[in-house]
Amino acid sequence: MTEEIKTLVNKVVETIQDKKGRGITVIDLSDIDGCITKAFVVCEGGSPSQVEAISDNIEEKMRVDLKEKPIKTAGLENCVWVAMDYVDIMVHIFVPETREHYDLEHLWSDAPSEVIPDVD
Repeated sequence: MTEEIKTLVNKVVETIQDKKGRGITVIDLSDIDGCITKAFVVCEGGSPSQVEAISDNIEEKMRVDLKEKPIKTAGLENCVWVAMDYVDIMVHIFVPETREHYDLEHLWSDAPSEVIPDVD
């Protein structure tokens, strides 16, 4: 993962933690041939309103601090799975049941991943 991508990932992780998001996993997809992005950041919020708050915080902090805007955000209509596309990184914010159902970490288990410890 390049330093530029690490900077984006670190900012996203920081903003998730600001809103008490949990279960953060960073999946490095940079060496996967044909992959449309370089990294996934996956996390969860305890409710749809927390998922929305995490998403809003990411969008604001990325725009203000790094001058980055998502090219697409999907899932805000029900906030059980919000996906934010920043080209080089994709952010996935789930409620726990939806995260368990889709199990992105397992789907991409051939890629290196890092579990970020929860903060209290």
